[in-house]
Amino acid sequence: MFADSHCHLNYKGLAEQQGEILARARARGVHAMLNIATRESEWDAVLATAEREPDVWATVGIHPNEADEHPDIGTARLVERAQHPRVVGIGESGLDYFYEHSDRERQRASFRAHIAAARETQLPIVVHTRDAEDDTAAILREEMGKGAYPGVIHCFTASGAFADIALELGFYISISGIVTFKNARDLQKTAARLPLDRLLIETDAPFLAPVPHRGKTGEPAFVADTAAFLATLRGEPLETLAAATAENFHALFTKTRA
Repeated sequence: MFADSHCHLNYKGLAEQQGEILARARARGVHAMLNIATRESEWDAVLATAEREPDVWATVGIHPNEADEHPDIGTARLVERAQHPRVVGIGESGLDYFYEHSDRERQRASFRAHIAAARETQLPIVVHTRDAEDDTAAILREEMGKGAYPGVIHCFTASGAFADIALELGFYISISGIVTFKNARDLQKTAARLPLDRLLIETDAPFLAPVPHRGKTGEPAFVADTAAFLATLRGEPLETLAAATAENFHALFTKTRA
């Protein structure tokens, strides 16, 4: 049984055939999916899917690339929406210095607001970081000093050193289909040594379809392929990795146990 800890079921490519997408995931043993929000206009739709589907949960948050468009979304608004029983996490939020779609200072302010919401609700923050490793680590550490909060580094592609910092802070690390790519040697080295009790798997669907589906629209069913590759990479039985990552998912996103 697999848990897809990060997907976008309401994005184009999945939303139009959501029923079929979910059926294919369940047929491959996916028993839990976390439907991630990236902008306020998505919140109602993301939540509606989670209300309708018992194996789908939701987050509320603003992606760093959307930070400029959401200057008024602060901690209080996030905390308010997070009271819904199907909202189990805050995010995705973080820093993205690759695309530069939003001002860096606005990204950092939004990130801190999301962390504050995670601290107040004790719901995990789902962290996106791209080409911003040093600033992400600095903010996570500084904010942890103000009071503990749970979280996960989603779609991990950063350095082994950053992985160690995240683990030191108590974070989980989620591995996507990128780990199956031929050019992902550094990521594979890090993924091979991550502690099993801090490991999650995800698709980030409709993006990043793993081998043997690379080039296709990603979907939650494909998390089984990422898990199979990762188990081989780590020298673990697939059943062991699947069970552990599913248990980790429910241990981190505690509201999914309700």
